[in-house]
Amino acid sequence: MRPFRCEHGTLVPLDRSDVDTDQIIPKQFLKRIERSGFGPFLFHAWRYDDTGAERPDFVLNQDPYRNGTVLVAGNNFGCGSSREHAVWALEDHGIRAVISSSFADIFRGNALSCGLLPVILPEHDVRALLDLAAEDPGVECIVDLEDGTVTAGDLHFEFEIEPRERRKLLEGLDEVTVTLHNQDAISTYEAARPAWMPDLSRVEEPV
Repeated sequence: MRPFRCEHGTLVPLDRSDVDTDQIIPKQFLKRIERSGFGPFLFHAWRYDDTGAERPDFVLNQDPYRNGTVLVAGNNFGCGSSREHAVWALEDHGIRAVISSSFADIFRGNALSCGLLPVILPEHDVRALLDLAAEDPGVECIVDLEDGTVTAGDLHFEFEIEPRERRKLLEGLDEVTVTLHNQDAISTYEAARPAWMPDLSRVEEPV
């Protein structure tokens, strides 16, 4: 997993609440088994019309937001069904952090597991960022995970994240890597586990 320490990028305003995972990545694009290649389908119904042409009124089709890396959105971002593809689509497009006043729990968990930073700020701070990005297109936003700060223009906010999740993001540790880092402790536990207790070892069937 790609580590996240500090992201400098254009702030992209998505002034909508309750953005669900089907709006982030529609269900018809979930057939791929690879993790990459979902970027072109991000917000597909909002970005393109029925002919496949870009909708000029959608923020990601407008310069300089097109290549922005920090998305700020309304509350309850990522609600709806659970799909890691929503996170993959955001990342594949180049989004490294999403700022909102609240996230759906499952989406937030998927984001943290995949290296996308979900930043939670109070609603009035999110509103200030949305307004700034709309009024000053191209304004740079700095999301510093090490310091726990968001800076854009004259705005400066602090955010919190669980220490375990912070460490995983800073070091680029996915769940498998975290497990492997604890291999010695796991082996010690298994060695001390009484033989009579059930386990998941494969039982050989008698011939």
